[in-house]
Amino acid sequence: METLRIGARGPYVSMLQLALLRSGFLNEEPDGIFGPRTQSAVITFQRASSLTPDGIVGPRTWSALSPYLLGYILITVQRGDTFYRLAQKFGTSVSAISVANPNADASNLRIGTRLVIPLNFPVVPTNIPYTYDLLDFTVRGLKARYPFIELGSIGTSVMGKQLYYLRLGSGANQVFYNASHHANEWITTPVLMKFFEEYAEAATTGGSIFGTPANLLLRQTSLYIVPMVNPDGVDLVTGAMSRSSPYYTRAQRIAADYPQIPFPNGWQANILGTDLNLQYPAGWEQAREIKFAQGFTSPAPESYVGSAPLTAPESAAVHQFTRSKDFSLVLAYHTQGRVIYWKFLDIEPPFGRQIARQFAEVSGYEVSETPVESSYAGYKDWFILEYNRPGFTIEAGVGVNPLPISQFDEIYRDNLGILALGLTATT
Repeated sequence: METLRIGARGPYVSMLQLALLRSGFLNEEPDGIFGPRTQSAVITFQRASSLTPDGIVGPRTWSALSPYLLGYILITVQRGDTFYRLAQKFGTSVSAISVANPNADASNLRIGTRLVIPLNFPVVPTNIPYTYDLLDFTVRGLKARYPFIELGSIGTSVMGKQLYYLRLGSGANQVFYNASHHANEWITTPVLMKFFEEYAEAATTGGSIFGTPANLLLRQTSLYIVPMVNPDGVDLVTGAMSRSSPYYTRAQRIAADYPQIPFPNGWQANILGTDLNLQYPAGWEQAREIKFAQGFTSPAPESYVGSAPLTAPESAAVHQFTRSKDFSLVLAYHTQGRVIYWKFLDIEPPFGRQIARQFAEVSGYEVSETPVESSYAGYKDWFILEYNRPGFTIEAGVGVNPLPISQFDEIYRDNLGILALGLTATT
């Protein structure tokens, strides 16, 4: 985590402001600018946390703030502690503490036992830009709050970042949602993460997801998500990558060969300039021909297919993960256009058209066929070609990528039905 002080800007300042807002030391929405109000809030927080009140956010201050990014704190049981008293002390609920600590005996808490205490706010933020570090906090926070979640990694990015996956449910029907193949489409990451958190919470409270009891869905379906396929690229676009990083410098040199594409906002590719959604073995040679004709003959911010299929570690990891499971349906989230793509060339998987129409009804999105220039080598294309099962590319939102976080609520509202119906569409 970066050391921050007054005058700093960017996604880490937004994370700082989010933590200060959640902890009650800041009363305005994050704007990514470390100004006098943020500095004053930092100083007040440092005093309350017995830290040097210098207004500089270094490792010790970040550590003290981390519960407000993770969404929980760890406590050691003292004499007289009960779930009820702990819930009152930390402003949470007995049920939330019970869910997070399934092995604790609420009627006989043992002194010295470590407990997870969920804090009284959702873990997944939807009001700040995403970074790999923010995702890391979020997935760890969800795992702590909901221990029944499966959390793991399908591989690593070029820069060694974990490609996290999460699983919810135990049903024989397996479905897979992924997001942020393209770096400047990072807003799709919180879409999947918010849905996953709401689904996990509904499972513990007896709630429903889009009208269906969550516990019924959990018994029928195993949902897997990979919320950030391209973490290096996301960090480049959102400003989390240091400009002194050799990877940043290399990306800048690549972008200089394509001056028509704004840098870094126009960056879709992985950090080495390979478009991850043009890496799958489904007409890759045709994609190469099309993209080379468009001028993308070398590593680029977008549309470079790579030297061969599955040479990018991120796409290779998603490919291998898919092959290791038995997915009945996949959703690949992109932006933008409010469009649902559902077939590959003339291959129409069973129930694909019907499910696409259902998705359109609940979202207001248009069902369409993929334009010829984008018809090959995508993840959805390969899944349909390989398995002849329903696979969809969802182009969420509308505008110029990267879409602003202010569009999140509308995107999520439109896509909630798709995300929910995808759990049972093939059962």
